[in-house]
Amino acid sequence: MEPQFKLSRREKVDMILMFLRGCGKYFVTALACACLGMVFNALTPQIIRITVDCVLGQEPLTLPEWLQRWIPMGTLQAEPMHALWIAAAAVLAAALFRGACNYGQRISLARGSEGFVKAIRDDLYRHIQHLSYAWHTAHSTGDMIQRCTSDVDVIRNFVCNQLVEVVRTVFLIILYLSIMFTMNVRLSLVALAFIPIVGLSSGIFYGKISSRFQVADEAEGKLTTCVQENLTGVRVVRAFGREKFEVERFNEKNNYFSELWIRLGKLLAVYWASGTLLTALQVMTVIVAGTVEAVSGRMTLGAFLAFITYNEALTWPVRSLGRVLSEMSKAGVSMDRVGYILKAPEETDEPDALEAKAAGDIVFSHVTFGYGGQKVLSDVSFTIPQGSTFAILGGTGSGKSTLVHLLDRLYELEEGAITIGGRNIRSFRRESLRKQIGLVLQEPFLFSRTIRENIAVTCPDASEKAVREAASVAWVDEAITEFPEGYDTVIGERGVTLSGGQKQRIAIARMLMQKTPILVFDDSLSAVDAETDTKIRRALREHQGSATVILISHRVTTLMQADRILVLEDGRVKDLGTHQELISRPGIYKEIYDIQMSSDDRKLIEQGGEV
Repeated sequence: MEPQFKLSRREKVDMILMFLRGCGKYFVTALACACLGMVFNALTPQIIRITVDCVLGQEPLTLPEWLQRWIPMGTLQAEPMHALWIAAAAVLAAALFRGACNYGQRISLARGSEGFVKAIRDDLYRHIQHLSYAWHTAHSTGDMIQRCTSDVDVIRNFVCNQLVEVVRTVFLIILYLSIMFTMNVRLSLVALAFIPIVGLSSGIFYGKISSRFQVADEAEGKLTTCVQENLTGVRVVRAFGREKFEVERFNEKNNYFSELWIRLGKLLAVYWASGTLLTALQVMTVIVAGTVEAVSGRMTLGAFLAFITYNEALTWPVRSLGRVLSEMSKAGVSMDRVGYILKAPEETDEPDALEAKAAGDIVFSHVTFGYGGQKVLSDVSFTIPQGSTFAILGGTGSGKSTLVHLLDRLYELEEGAITIGGRNIRSFRRESLRKQIGLVLQEPFLFSRTIRENIAVTCPDASEKAVREAASVAWVDEAITEFPEGYDTVIGERGVTLSGGQKQRIAIARMLMQKTPILVFDDSLSAVDAETDTKIRRALREHQGSATVILISHRVTTLMQADRILVLEDGRVKDLGTHQELISRPGIYKEIYDIQMSSDDRKLIEQGGEV
């Protein structure tokens, strides 16, 4: 993917606000509870100050008049033990209210964070479903999974925890400093002087940490891709004895990933160590200055104890701002990576796009196409009559599969036109066009579900009879019934528990369930033996009806009974005709026919049979 892709600050804010819709009320409630909880928390040092100065000591009570009416100081000073019990009860009451606020904050934050992350996941998954096939082939699955899981969690942690912590910290600093300034201005200025220093050091480290987090995140994506490829390709790894190579490849990427995080850990260690030093220096300075103020009589003992408590409470939140900046750097990188997917253009139809009707001839007119600047098809033109069987033969890389991918609009045509029934396929809605075309690939993908669910994936409400009918046409019904669980057998991921031929035949049965007017077989009989190939083709002809069939194969016996056969070479039309026409003249088809067909095969065909 694009490592240089960057969202602007405005785009990042807009992204957060977009996903907060519907759950913002929970975050507002959480912030209100957090701020209210800090107010109750700020009461405890004041209770201690009043107890020390006004109850145990003889200092006059400095509280608002309306509050003094509720506190009988004369009685409390006369009975110190009674006053201590009341002070303890007040501290306990403040703690209970603070606990209630904390409970409300946690509950609201949990609901808000889950709503937020659910909105991101839903939008990401929906968006990915509408990205072009070309986009998917250009990006690794492992990296996409990592962006949709790990990066989403980083964003959730920042928005739902760190941002709330920022608001809470800012409120705490303002509240506590306001109280501290009312108690002693000089000492408050001393405490305040260290806050910009801590903020500046955090900003310096933020700049260094941000770039390193991005490199580490990209490395994690490559590591995830390595694991994903190994797990999905486990059969190939075992077959070629590549276990040692795969382990070494993983170790190399894992070591690099670990080294990046060790370097990052060292940088964070320097940051936290310097932060601890600054915090200790600030606390020491405030204690020394406060002692001087108390000894000189400009500050009472109770006020000094309360001030120290407030100052201690300020040190961690101020330091945590640096951690928030660190998390912000991670979240910024993750938002860039998630934003890259969300900003990728979706497949869109023209406003006046029509519902596709696959009635009529399929015409390729001067079609030219390439991948990444490398031309695959050059000025290809041919016609497939409606209801006919059309075959395509060509060497590897000649553009056979590309033709059907263009017909299905998996790729957008660059030059030329493809029409069905006289209408350009660009005028059709993609979804409706693809519902008209049944496509079976050489390497079919099967889901890790039961065989029945795989066959009926396009019509889950299909009856048992319909499923078995499609399986019978694909000549896989007998093989399925031999499994212990029959059609309820759960196949492994990507159909790994089945043979290549069984996977292809199940994929054919799945395609037949669609009952589409256009059937495309992209070398989808390559893994079955010649006898089964013949049986399947015979059953398909009986089942075909008025459907248009496109066959792609390297096997002449699969193609020879087609109405027309197209021969491709280097992306160009080399020959076109019936089987008899092509074998009657020199060319690629005649050469392949002579190589593949034995004398017994030819004799059988001449007698009207099938190979």
